[in-house]
Amino acid sequence: MSLTILPADLAEPLHAAAMIDLLDAYARDPMGGGKPLGDFARRNLPHELDARANAIVLLAFDGPLPVGLLIGFEGFSTFACKPLVNVHDISVHPDHRGKGIAQALLDAAEAEARKRGCCKLTLEVLSGNTRARGVYEAAGYRAYALDPEMGTALFLEKPL
Repeated sequence: MSLTILPADLAEPLHAAAMIDLLDAYARDPMGGGKPLGDFARRNLPHELDARANAIVLLAFDGPLPVGLLIGFEGFSTFACKPLVNVHDISVHPDHRGKGIAQALLDAAEAEARKRGCCKLTLEVLSGNTRARGVYEAAGYRAYALDPEMGTALFLEKPL
């Protein structure tokens, strides 16, 4: 395997298509909800991400073949008064899992976060996604707690 990780140029049709295809594969997986990306997202996501200065989109290629994707967003830690990066999506093509691609994407995201002067990286993972949790824990990610006696943080949502 000849793995290359690079920032996606979403104005480049091949990068935009690779990003959509890899994200769609993730969305179709039970860990991504089990449904394909909608038409609106397929048509608009490359442009919408490209328009956001806080977006980080990394593609992993095995030679010319796109095999992995990481999408993150720069946020801000008020307690540290520094930026942070939230890893929002990470996807490895099912045929290429178990080859260290997710770790390489996480390493590249960490390098970008360090370059931006970030204080931390964050991500969410389903409790039942034991394979991904193992990768994240091996990479140094831990449950978030300000005070262990108060418990760990929960990720909540309110759909609009």
